[in-house]
Amino acid sequence: MATLLERIEQQFPALTPQEQRAAAFMRAHLDDLAVYNATEVAGLSGVSKATVSRLYRRLGFDSAESLRDHVRTVRGAPRVGEHPADLDTHLEREVANLRAALTGLDLAPAAGLIAGARSVLVIGFRTSYPMALHLRQQLTQAREAVAVAPQPGQSIGEEIASLDARDVVVLIGFPRRPREFGALVTLLESSTVRVVLLTDATGRRYSDRVDETVEVAVGSVSAFDSYAAVASVIALLSSAVVAANPASGRARLDSIGAAYASLRELE
Repeated sequence: MATLLERIEQQFPALTPQEQRAAAFMRAHLDDLAVYNATEVAGLSGVSKATVSRLYRRLGFDSAESLRDHVRTVRGAPRVGEHPADLDTHLEREVANLRAALTGLDLAPAAGLIAGARSVLVIGFRTSYPMALHLRQQLTQAREAVAVAPQPGQSIGEEIASLDARDVVVLIGFPRRPREFGALVTLLESSTVRVVLLTDATGRRYSDRVDETVEVAVGSVSAFDSYAAVASVIALLSSAVVAANPASGRARLDSIGAAYASLRELE
């Protein structure tokens, strides 16, 4: 059965302008649709309730409640009396996410930007922050001058104030993004800094405002998003950065290895 996001993508070109407006809101707030009713979706997207009801039917749902049930099921929030998805179903979804991420994937443009930058700042909020830390850790083995933001308890303005066209920001934006995410994209867009966006389909609306976008699905049949495919793409992206400048990448890895040995940091 097609997910709500898949149905929106399939139907979007045939929708009326008002229906597209509501569908765009739904696409950007998939998690919230588990609790929003049709009146709330209409008010927040700026269309009539009749438009939302018509859109729900075009997407294959006979009521707002059936749409909410679908979202809850896809998100892995079991209804009363139901059990979490079995491991085989979980594995199928993980493989589907990874296959979708790798099909047609071309990391060379993003890797080239990262490899050639004076400095790289990796930014992530909420559940995207651990992925930002992981990417930063991988990239520091591939090149120098890689930082992560925001630091615990710190703001982010001072981290980006001095960046310019010689620098790259890798912005990681998976659901659920904080409200300031859009403002940050706008600020970066108005600057000369180059931006690589790592996101899922809900962040596709920012793609035309950044230099490169890498899209990875994080949907899961469990109650929480899965970042297995994201971690895989991060490994591939970091390897592509090394490949973009093999001599300096190898020298960097050798230097780090020597430091490890000298300090006896690793088993």
